[in-house]
Formats: sequence, structure tokens, C-alpha cells
Amino acid sequence: MKKFRYPLLMLTLAGTLFYCKSNKQAGSQIVATNVQETPKEDPAKIDFSKSPFLTAQESMKKIQVEDGFEVKLVASEPLISTPVAFSFDQKGRMWVIEMTGYMPDTVGTGEDIPNGKIVILEDKNKDGVMDDRKVFLDSLVLPRAICLIENGILVGEPTNLWFFEIKNDKPVNKTLVDPLYTEGGNVEHQPNGLMRAMDNWIYNAKSSKRYRRQGNKWLIEQTHFRGQWGISQDNYGRLYYNNNSQNLLSDFFSPGFGANNKNQRNVAGFNEKSVANNHVYPIRPTPGVNRAYMKGVVDDSLRLVDFTAACSPLVYRGNLFGKAYESNVFVAEPSANLIKRNIINDKGYIVKGEQAYKGKEFLASTDERFRPVSLYNAPDGAMYIVDMYRGIIQHKTYLTPYLKGQIGKRNLTQPLSAGRIYKVVPKNTNSKITALPTDAESLVKLLGDNNGWIRDYAQQRLVDGKMSQAIPALESASKQTANTFLAIHALWTLEGLNALKTDEVLALLNQTSWPVRMEALSVLPSVMSAQTYKTYTSALNKLIDQNDTLSAPYVAFLAHNIQKFDKSAANDLLLKVAKKYPANRYVSDAVISNLQDYEDVFKTELLASVSDTTLLIQKQLNRAIAQAANTRGNRDPQMLLKEFPKGVALFTSVCQTCHGPDGNGVKSLGPPLNQSEWVTGDKGKLISIVLFGLTGPVKVNGHIYKTPEVSGDMPGIGYDKDMPSEDVAQLLSFIRKSWRNNGEKITTEEVASTRKKLSARQKAFTVEELNGM
Repeated sequence: MKKFRYPLLMLTLAGTLFYCKSNKQAGSQIVATNVQETPKEDPAKIDFSKSPFLTAQESMKKIQVEDGFEVKLVASEPLISTPVAFSFDQKGRMWVIEMTGYMPDTVGTGEDIPNGKIVILEDKNKDGVMDDRKVFLDSLVLPRAICLIENGILVGEPTNLWFFEIKNDKPVNKTLVDPLYTEGGNVEHQPNGLMRAMDNWIYNAKSSKRYRRQGNKWLIEQTHFRGQWGISQDNYGRLYYNNNSQNLLSDFFSPGFGANNKNQRNVAGFNEKSVANNHVYPIRPTPGVNRAYMKGVVDDSLRLVDFTAACSPLVYRGNLFGKAYESNVFVAEPSANLIKRNIINDKGYIVKGEQAYKGKEFLASTDERFRPVSLYNAPDGAMYIVDMYRGIIQHKTYLTPYLKGQIGKRNLTQPLSAGRIYKVVPKNTNSKITALPTDAESLVKLLGDNNGWIRDYAQQRLVDGKMSQAIPALESASKQTANTFLAIHALWTLEGLNALKTDEVLALLNQTSWPVRMEALSVLPSVMSAQTYKTYTSALNKLIDQNDTLSAPYVAFLAHNIQKFDKSAANDLLLKVAKKYPANRYVSDAVISNLQDYEDVFKTELLASVSDTTLLIQKQLNRAIAQAANTRGNRDPQMLLKEFPKGVALFTSVCQTCHGPDGNGVKSLGPPLNQSEWVTGDKGKLISIVLFGLTGPVKVNGHIYKTPEVSGDMPGIGYDKDMPSEDVAQLLSFIRKSWRNNGEKITTEEVASTRKKLSARQKAFTVEELNGM
């Protein structure tokens, strides 16, 4: 259960694209005014008691951006409405998702009406602004993600993931890829993204699935659960994401590794806090956030203090911003009308960073309706911004009476038909339209381009086109050492074409460049076979013998792929690397990721050589063993589903996203419900918490949970008057009887009585209030 979230979508690009040629902006009857061309507003002189609807050019004047940059308009209403994401196609057109049905008012009237669309925008007069609109697909209910791939497009529409072939800009041959794409969660807590990563798999935020097309079939695999809204990758294919209250999370290792042991709660190197500082610096008061009445949420000037709607992290990989922006990650915060800049650095395989500024942001607006919900890299090297431009962004499930009052006070409900797309570029930048080539020879050369978007495009085009004629050039490119990006993209393009050879991979494993070795290790699962595994096992043992510390976690992860062919060889490799690095948390967790239900046996074997039980590897093994025992002691979920069907449905859609399907909590989101005294204890306290929320910190089983370990605030569901008390009672009974809990059931009458008693309640409870009840 969480405070504000909005479904944001990071999309993959495929096809030939074009550079934008001009700073001139004149599409959709709007001429953009650069924010640096007019004096910056003095926020102290602005009347913030009202938030009037502004045209695009008026709203742009409210934006303040870092010196040396300017904001340009790319599209706006009436050409688009309620945009949440977009992608380019082969002709340089934008495919835009319009989530028309999202929160038409504070009670979500008509939210299930099929009025969502995917539209194609085109810049026909080539002035840099879209001026033509074509509907590709309509009658969608809250569409949330797209990905152009091969001859078609993936479309995420709850609960399904569809693939449509495209013919003459029309959808044909509809295929159901995954009927459970958004199983569970509500509109604020469902998978989104469909980002095609360097490893040729498609990843999502708020999901543990990845997808890949193989011939006419779609592969679906389980991977790590990542983030909340928005997903991005860096130049080495590592993934970045976040949740609503945290700035930036990331994976230190290739996304396909380490998600094999259900007894392992967390794997070091995944879901890591790359930037721990969560402070934000709005340039206007932000009373319109869901918990602004709480102490510490806003400061004395009513400005948001920390992220409450962090989303759409973007690793900037363009070539326009200059060297200082080469290791930058931007994060959108629509509730505070701003975009943050972070600077990150690699230290071995660890990626950490800091905010670029103290007391200011890269981009911020005094227009309350400016809602940056998605950020993108692009073929012209600019950063693109999707501005949903509206007043209401909080879903009804978590809308407090306080926020309803704020929406009414400043008339934020209407209008709902607006939306803008901007791009940020250095001042006086005039990039020309340059059609990207589609022939294999030219595409191979583009794999080494200084714009990461272009490199991704070239790789995807070669793979989608199954251009086997490029294999000799790709093999040559993977061996050269002058351009690292060219080498690693050539490697993964060969992987996508199923054309990698063992001697080529072994040669890359021996390179002195760590990024190249890292990618060679990451590609091994794709080339490991019954015929090759012995050769690769020997190479991995050699890396350990050579004291290649950077490779050690990868070696441990890769034992999983060797297990399929030789369990003994895999076990020997794990023992070897565990003995050598028993105090390295990344190596320890990588080892344990291979040991599901075998942890105790491995522990005994390891103790024969590493007898110090205080070492990290021993402690981590003990945790996994305890988790396995807890899981075996859990109650039968099918029995509970039959007894509490409405409760299970409510838990899945509202609670599971933060507390986990196993009730053991989710890192950075929510504390455990399993064996929690708050769940199995006093009925009245539990009913009050679920109905009206809880403000942390809170102690569970002797451990104090507070931000940033979990969100500092759990919203209640009792503010929704349409929520039946029977459903709430079933939910509470379900969690009191689930996992290893064995609390007494809660009746509908008990919930209804508490609701009536607390009907005037306007804010979340604190622990002190509950203990005083």
C-alpha cells in the first residue's frame, strides 16, 4: 500500500529514425518560447492560490532549466491528449500512448471506459514539431506500454500484453503474448516499461518478467522484481529504476543473473541504492501532494522535501550535452513539477552517485499542472519529456480527503484533454535531419556511434532484420579494441543473430578492458551448451585462479548455467569462489542464488574448508535456510483463496505490491505482514491502519522500519466510500490467516463499526495514536 504513484512507461525504439533539424517550433498552432529567452519568474511574486490552465507557450515560460540549455516544444494539444509515453518509428514519427481514462475526476468516474489510444504523430513540414495525427489503435482501457519490434508492436493493456503486426499503419494479426502481464496491482501498481535492453530481452518496471521473440514464439522468463514506474539502461546494459520515494535504484550486474533461488530475499548487486539522497527542491509550493499535512513532508514554505512520485529514471546517453553529462541519470518528479539530475560513477562493478546540485534542480516549473511523467533519449541526442499536463495525478485508491480538498481549492480536475512533449537541448543547437541508414554495412558502423540511442537502434535493426550478411563485419568489430562500445554492441548483435562462436567469446574473456570482459561474462548463458560448457567452465576457473576480483560475482552467477549439464562441476566452482571470497557480499549472494533448497548441504561442505561461522557467506546461507523453513511452514494459499476470495483480490491489487506476495515485505516499500504483531494482534488497531493509513516509523518484531528502508507512509483504503466493508474484512482475515500467521478472523460488522466511529478521520494514524486507543 503506497502513496502517490503514476504509471510511467519506458519504451524501446526500433526502426530508422531521423535527427531533428531546427529550433523553430510551430506545430499544433503553438509557437514555443524558449524558457531562457524570457526573464525567470520570481516565485515570491507569484500567486499560488490558483493553478490556471496554461497554453503550451505560457507553461513553457514557467519552466526554469539549467543555464546553457533550452526547452523546445515537439507536440501539444489538440494534436495529443493525456500522453504518458512514446516511441519513434522508421519514418521519424512518434507513436504516443494516450491514457485518456485515467482519473477523470476525484472518484475515477468512467475509468474503465475503453477510450485509450495509440496515435502516430508526424512532422510533415519538417520544422521539428509534430503537425499530423493518425490513430493506430483505439478502444483501449488504460494502455500503459508499447515496444516497436520487428514487423509489429507490443502493447500493454491490463491485464494483457498483445503483439500486433503492422501493415500500412494498421494493426493486423493480433497475438496474445501474456494474459497476465499486469496480474495484480491497480493502475498505479502494475508492470510498465517494455524496454528492449542490450541483452536483446525486453524488461519492465514493477515486474519480475522479461520477454523475447524467437521466431514466431514469445519467450517469458522470471527475473528480479524491479522498481515501480519507468526503467532505463546504461551503456553496458545495466538497468536503472526507482520507486516513488527513492531517487535512483540500479543493478550492478547483467539483468539476467541471480534470480534463481526463491529462498533468497535479496541478491546483493540488484535493487541497489545508486543515489541515496532523496531530497527535492521545487520552485513553487507543493501543497497538492497526498500527505502534505504530515510533519516533514513539506517544509515551512510548503515545498516538498523528499521524492513522493519519483519516476522514469533516464540514463542520459546522448551526444549533445557535453562531457559533464556523460554519467548522468535524470529522474522525473511530477508531483513537484521538476526533473532532477544525478551524477553517477563506476568503481569496479559498483555504481554509486550523488545529486548534481544542492538546493536546485536541472529543470523545474512554477506551473502546478506541468507533470513530467516520462523521459527519453533520442536520435538527435536531446532529452525528451512527456508532460501529461493535468491537475489530478493521484489514483482514487489512495486519494485522501486532504488532497481532494486541494484539488477542489484550485480547480485542478478540468481540463483533461491537454498534454505536451518537449525536448531539452543546449542553447542555440541546430541539429539537422539525417536519415539513418538501413543497410547492414552502415548499421555495423553505427554500433560505435557516440550517441547511445543510435547504437541501440543499429543493434536492434540488425537483429530484427536477421541480417546474417553482417556477421563477418560484426566479428571483426567485436575483436577491435579502439572503440569499446562498438565491440560490446557487436557482441550482443551476434548474440541476437545466434552467431556467437566459442573462440570469439573466450578471446573477449581475456581482454584487459573490464567492460569488455563484463559483457563477455554476461553473454555466456546464451552460448553455454552441452558441447561448450566444459570449455567455459575451465575459463571461469582460470579467472578465479588469476584473482580477477571483478569477475568473481559473475563466475558465481554462471554456475547456474553449468548446473544444467554438470552439477558436480558447478558445485566445485561455487565452493572455489566461495572459499576465495567468503567476506564479499556480492560473491556470497551470487553463490547462494544457485542453491535453492540445497543451502544446508552446501553450508556443510563449505564448513569443511571455511570454519569461521562469522563470515558473511555463512550468515547469508543461514538466512536463506531460515527463509526456506518459513516457506515450508506457510499455510495453504489455495485454501485461503476459497475462504476469502474478495480479500485475496484486494490484497493482490492493493497490498501485495509493497508487502510482497509472501507477506515478507518489499525492500524500500513496505515492512513484513508475515508474523507481524500489528497483523495478528489488536483487531481495532489493524482495522484502523488499513482504513486510514499509518505514518512511520513502525516497529515490527523488534526492528524499527522507517524511510528509506520502507516508505514512511502507508495510505489507507477507507477513504474510498465505494470500498465494501465486507471486502476489507476479508482482506484483514486473509492476512491474519496467511503465511505463518494465525490470527482470529475479522467480521464485516467490526469493520463497519470502526468506519462509522472514525468517519471524520482526515489523516493517517501514528504509532503513538494507535497505542493510545
